[in-house]
Amino acid sequence: MPVLDISTVSGLSGREAEEKIHQDGYNELPTADRRGLSRIIFEVIHEPMFLLLVTGGLLYFALGDVTEGVMLMSFVVLVIGITIYQERKTERALEALKNLSSPRALVIRDGVQQRIPGREVVTGDSVILSEGDRVPADGQLVIANNISIDESLLTGESVPVRKIAWSEGVQKARPGGDDLPFVWSGTLVVQGQGLARVTATGARTEMGKIGTVLKKVERGETRLKTEIDKIVRTVALIGLLLCAIIVVVYGLTRFTWIEGLLAGITLAMAILPEEFPVVLTIFLALGAWRISRRNVLTRQIPAIETLGSATVLCVDKTGTLTENRMSVARFSANGVTCDCAASGTSTVTDAHHEVAEYAILACKQDPFDPMEKALHYLRDGDFGKTEHIHANWTLVQEYPLSPELLAMSNVWRSPDGDRYIIAAKGAPEAIADLCHLHATAAQELADSVNSLATDGLRVLGVARASFSLTSLPREQHDFTFEFAGLAGFADPVRPQVADAVRECYAAGIRVIMITGDYPLTAQNIARQIGLVDGSRIITGPELDAMDDGRLQQEIHSVSVFARVVPEQKLRIVNALKATGEVVAMTGDGVNDAPALKAADIGIAMGGRGTDVAREASSLVLLDDNFTSIVAAVRLGRRIFDNLKKAMAYIFSIHVPIAGMSLIPVLLNMPLVLLPVHVVFLELVIDPACSIVFEAEKEERDVMDRPPRKKDEGIFTRRTLALSLLQGFVVLAVVLAVYGSALYRGLDEGEVRALTFTTIVVANLCLILTNRSWTETIVTLLKIPNRALSWIFAGTLVCLLLVLFIPVLQNLFRFSAISAADFAVCIIAGGAGVFWFEGYKVLVREKRDFMHGTGEKD
Repeated sequence: MPVLDISTVSGLSGREAEEKIHQDGYNELPTADRRGLSRIIFEVIHEPMFLLLVTGGLLYFALGDVTEGVMLMSFVVLVIGITIYQERKTERALEALKNLSSPRALVIRDGVQQRIPGREVVTGDSVILSEGDRVPADGQLVIANNISIDESLLTGESVPVRKIAWSEGVQKARPGGDDLPFVWSGTLVVQGQGLARVTATGARTEMGKIGTVLKKVERGETRLKTEIDKIVRTVALIGLLLCAIIVVVYGLTRFTWIEGLLAGITLAMAILPEEFPVVLTIFLALGAWRISRRNVLTRQIPAIETLGSATVLCVDKTGTLTENRMSVARFSANGVTCDCAASGTSTVTDAHHEVAEYAILACKQDPFDPMEKALHYLRDGDFGKTEHIHANWTLVQEYPLSPELLAMSNVWRSPDGDRYIIAAKGAPEAIADLCHLHATAAQELADSVNSLATDGLRVLGVARASFSLTSLPREQHDFTFEFAGLAGFADPVRPQVADAVRECYAAGIRVIMITGDYPLTAQNIARQIGLVDGSRIITGPELDAMDDGRLQQEIHSVSVFARVVPEQKLRIVNALKATGEVVAMTGDGVNDAPALKAADIGIAMGGRGTDVAREASSLVLLDDNFTSIVAAVRLGRRIFDNLKKAMAYIFSIHVPIAGMSLIPVLLNMPLVLLPVHVVFLELVIDPACSIVFEAEKEERDVMDRPPRKKDEGIFTRRTLALSLLQGFVVLAVVLAVYGSALYRGLDEGEVRALTFTTIVVANLCLILTNRSWTETIVTLLKIPNRALSWIFAGTLVCLLLVLFIPVLQNLFRFSAISAADFAVCIIAGGAGVFWFEGYKVLVREKRDFMHGTGEKD
C-alpha cells in the first residue's frame, strides 16, 4: 500500500498561486448574500422612524413652515447616513468572521507546508488530506494511504468510498464508486491520508456545476431576539394607541388637526423603541468580533448569549491545558530508566537504544501527533547518527490505531527484501495485550507505567517483532511481539492555566478534564492546575460499566475522566445536561462532533482540529488554549451585562421624552417637544446605546459571581423596575423645571429651552450612571471610554449652539435663557439620577457585608 511520503513534493510557488488567483478568482461559489448600499438604503426607508420623519417634514411643508420642513428632511438624510455607517460596520464585522470560519486547507507551496483559507486554494496546488478534513477543491489523488471519503453530499450514498492513487490513462469520472483516484470539493475524508493535486476550484468544481452551496451561516431566531421583538411589538402598539389619543385630543381641544398629527408623530417618535433590534444586532456582531480578537471564533451567534451562563467547562488535556509540544523525557527498559535531554543531544544509554529505535520506527513518516514529532526530533539529533535508525529500510505497511486496540504498528522491509521487522507503540495495556504478557510481567509493566505517570509523563509502550514471510497478516495480533520498553513524554502545562482555573472557580464554573491519557498522568496534571476533586477519576472502561443514572450521580464529584475515547464524550455531556448544567465542551476529531453538537457550547480546536469538528461547533478556539476559553466566558458576561445596561438606558430615557410629549397635550399646556427635538435626542440615544455601552469595560465582579441562569432574559423584574424608576424620576424633575418655568411666567420659547436642556443633561447623566450598576460616576469617570467622550463633547457643543445661536434658536423655537437658568437645568438634570448613585453605594455595602460574614446574597 502506498505511503504518504511528501518529502519530494515542492508544490506551486507563491507567485504562481497569486497569478492563478488573479486569473481564475478565489475558490468560492458566488453568493448574493452581501447587502449592498442600495439594499441597505431600501431597508432604512421602510423603518417606522424614517417614515415618521418624512411625514413630519411633509406636514411642515403643508403648513407653509419651509424652514422646519427642510430641517426635518436634513435629519432624514443624517439618519440614513448614520444607519448606513452602522449597518456597513456590522456587515464588515460579519464578513470578517465569515472569512475566518471558512474551511482551511493544508497545501505545499515552495516546498513548505502551509495552512491557508480554503478560498485561496488554486488549480495545481498540492493539498494534504487527513482524516476529518473537508476536501477544498476538485482534484486527483497523487498519493493515497488507506484513504476513504464520504461523498454523500454529492451522491446521497452514505457509505464512504475507497480511493486509490491516480495513474496515467485514468479517465475523468463522476462522484461515487470505489477505487477512483478523484476527490471532489466538499466531500469528507473519514479515514487515512492522501495528497491531491487540484484540478478545479470555485464554480468550476462538481459542486459549483450543480449550484450547491456547501455551507452557509444560518442565523436562527435567538432567545434574546425573540424577547426583544415581543417588547418592541408591545411598546409599538401602546405607542400607536397613545398617538391616536393625542391626535384626537389635540384636534378636539385646539381645533388644529394637522398640528395634532405633528404632536402624534412626536409622541410616536418618542415612544417607538426602534433602537432595540439595532442594539442587539450591533452588540452580538461586534461581540463576536471582540471574542475573535481573543483567539475564539464565533460560528454561531447564539453562543455569545450562552457563554455567560456556562456552568461547566469540559476540556481536553493535551494542547488545551498543556502546550502540546511533547518531548521525549524518559525511557524505561528491563526495570532501568534513563532521562533524555530536550536539546536533541543524545542521552539515550545503550540499554535503551532498542526501545528508542522501535519507538521511532513505529511513527508515521510525516507525523502530526506531538509525541511522534518528539520522537522524530530525537531521531534528527545525535541519536539519528547511530546505526539504530535503519534509514535504508522501506516502510511497506501501516496498521493504524483503532478504538478496539489503542496501538499502531509499522512493517519495515530490509534492503535485500528477505527480512521484515515490525515496530509497535501505543497504550501500555494495548502493547501488553499484543505481547501476551503473563501476570507477573504485566504487573511489573503496570508498576513501571505508574512510576512514569506519577511524574506527569505521558507513557507509551513499545514492542518489536520480525518475520520472513512475504504476505502480511490482516491484524497486528497475528504478529509475535516482544515487549521492548516504555517511552515517557512531557507536555508541560501552559503557564496561565492554573490562574484561569482559579478564575473559573471564582466565577462558579466547574472545570472537568477529559483525556485519553493514563489516569496517573491526568491526576498529575490536575494537581498542577489546581482542579478540585482531581484525585477522583473515572476511566473509560468504568464509564462503559455505568448506566446513565449512576453516571449522573457520580459526575457531581468527578473532575477528571481518563482513558476516554471521543464517543464517550457524548455521554458525559448528556449526563451533565441532565443534572441541569450548562455545558461547554472542547473537541478536535471527527468522532467529537456529536458531543460538540450536544453541548450547549461546542468549542472546536482551530489549530489541530478537523473541519468536521469545527462545523459542529459553536466556537472555534484558534490557539487551542484553555485561557482563551476563559477569556471568551469573561467577554460573554461583559457583552450580556453591557447589553442589559444599553436596553435599560433606552427604556429609562424614553420615559421622560414620551411623558413630555404626552402630558402637555392632555393637560392643554404649551407643547415642549416637537419632532425636531425628538430627532436631536435620538441622535444622542442611538450612538450612546449602540457604541458607548458596547465599548464599556466589564464590571469588577464579572468573574466573581455565579453564572447567569440559562433562561434569564434581558429584562428581569429588578432590571425593568429600576429602569422605569430612573425614567420616571427624570420625568418628575423635568416636569418640575417645566412647571416652574410656567409659574414664573416665562414665554413659550424659554419654557421649551429650559425643559429641553434639562432632558438633554438628564440624558447624558443617565448614560453616565448606567455605565455600571455597581460603580459610582466618580469612579467611572476614571475609566476611559473614547466613544463616550465624543458623544458628550458633540452633544454639549450642539446644545450650546441651538441655545445661543439665533438662527438655530429659531429652528428649535427657543428663546434666549440666562446663565443662571442654564445652571439650574444642569443641576436639575444631574439631580434626576443622583438617587441611583446612592442606591449603588447601598447595594455594594450590603454585598461587601454579606461576603464578609460568609452569607450569600
